[in-house]
Amino acid sequence: MGLPQLQSAIKILSRSEKFRLVQFIIYELAEEESSSMLKNGKEYPVWSPYNADDAAGILLNELDKHGVSRYEK
Repeated sequence: MGLPQLQSAIKILSRSEKFRLVQFIIYELAEEESSSMLKNGKEYPVWSPYNADDAAGILLNELDKHGVSRYEK
């Protein structure tokens, strides 16, 4: 089906069907984008706050400097 036939078919859709079509197209584009960025079987580093003792110390120092209690809820 060519673009002119597709455009004609879209014109007869209801408003809600057009929204669902747009959602479908956006989902498809996102899938293509993510599949081109990440490769199967390859490892990617992920940052984690675990074992980030230096960062925790800096945060506590900043809280102390600004008079924020560590135990406030």
